[in-house]
Amino acid sequence: MRLLLVEDDPTISEPLVDGLRREGFEVELATTGAAALSADPVDLVLLDLGLPDLEGRVVCQELRAASSVPIIVVTARGDEIDRVVLLELGADDYVVKPFGFRELVARIRAVLRRVSPNGEPTRDRLDVGRLTIDLRSRAVSFDGHPVALTPKEFDLLVRLASDAGAVTTREQLMREVWDENWWGSTKTLDVHVASLRRKLSPDVIETVRSVGYRYVDSP
Repeated sequence: MRLLLVEDDPTISEPLVDGLRREGFEVELATTGAAALSADPVDLVLLDLGLPDLEGRVVCQELRAASSVPIIVVTARGDEIDRVVLLELGADDYVVKPFGFRELVARIRAVLRRVSPNGEPTRDRLDVGRLTIDLRSRAVSFDGHPVALTPKEFDLLVRLASDAGAVTTREQLMREVWDENWWGSTKTLDVHVASLRRKLSPDVIETVRSVGYRYVDSP
């Protein structure tokens, strides 16, 4: 897995890069917001909010507008955190400095599990019938045409298409795509499925009444 660490403080970035590499990650370091926005595609971004050139929230918005890459925000003070605002900006999770390295690695792996149901990218591309998903760039095409998806739409589609033909329960989808501690209405799942049907084709995601959904597209 390739990570982009956006951090301008070398006393934090240097040991963090070393530690993440020992954990088996490839790590690219960006010390400014501009460098982060021009970096090559990665599997996850660790984004510090306190950058020397651009406001971290702006960088988060720009990254999200450009791709569906998972973003974990790192901030120095707890009072900077507004979970709702961060989620609206497109962040997938956040940690507050000072943080434990093991906690950070656990959060990275948790976010990546939501992106890739198996917890690791066993392949770079997923082809199911008319659907093609590039797991590294998080780009999607259907019937030869690019499809723009929100981060959660992408995660949900990957989860369903990765086990095409099999039924995935509503509980599994909420736990794996959203959050194991999700407390809101599961209607958000239905809304996202409806959106995917509109963007792809109405017949590709089948409802299994009182159970869940399955991806059923064929060539």
